[in-house]
Amino acid sequence: MTHLYLIRHGEALGAIHDIVGDTALSPLGVKQAEHLRDRLAATGEIAADILISSTLARARQTAEIIAPALGLPVVFDDEVQELRDGVADGMRVEEYRAKFGAVNFRETPFRQVAPGGENWGQFVLRVSTALDRVLREYEGKTIVIVCHGGVIGVSFLYFFGINTMHYPRTGFDTYNTSITHWYKTTYADRPPRWRLIHYNDDMHLRDITSRVRIPWREIAARPAEGAEQPAVPLEDK
Repeated sequence: MTHLYLIRHGEALGAIHDIVGDTALSPLGVKQAEHLRDRLAATGEIAADILISSTLARARQTAEIIAPALGLPVVFDDEVQELRDGVADGMRVEEYRAKFGAVNFRETPFRQVAPGGENWGQFVLRVSTALDRVLREYEGKTIVIVCHGGVIGVSFLYFFGINTMHYPRTGFDTYNTSITHWYKTTYADRPPRWRLIHYNDDMHLRDITSRVRIPWREIAARPAEGAEQPAVPLEDK
């Protein structure tokens, strides 16, 4: 059985200062990652075999904060970076738009964000290839990847087999430090199947502005569940 946990990084300075590309976590982003770390340490809900992180600063910093809760070193991987901005990296958003114009992947999916950057198809191919490689290498393991909202969005295209040549009409609003959990079910008489267990699980942020903390040690690591139901109703005998 293979479990894949995709964790988005905490809030980045770029998001609050309108900077394109790679920036470190904001003070709130650090706090978000610390709340996730405390949750994982208290519940033990993710018994990870490998912890992988994007090499971009906001993901790297998030991974390093939560690593003690998982008891694992961080393995850095360039291929799970967010869409690459090329020469626009580090620019103010206003400066970027004045120089290159706002990119609209729905209308121009093959346009690069900026010279040296990626277009939509290149990004999806890179991330899908990386996911396929990691899942093959760690087959049967529990994998955690600290990455980006775009990477998590592409995971839906990858697992559901959706056409990736054009930008999807339906988007995802993935929250900072949220957990997305994919699980591979195997069967004796049919091909294995990937299932989405949960998306956008950011329960650890619900007490971030409260004087009362969530009592994680008193909460079960996994919810009580009934027996799995057949995918197709069975005929009465």
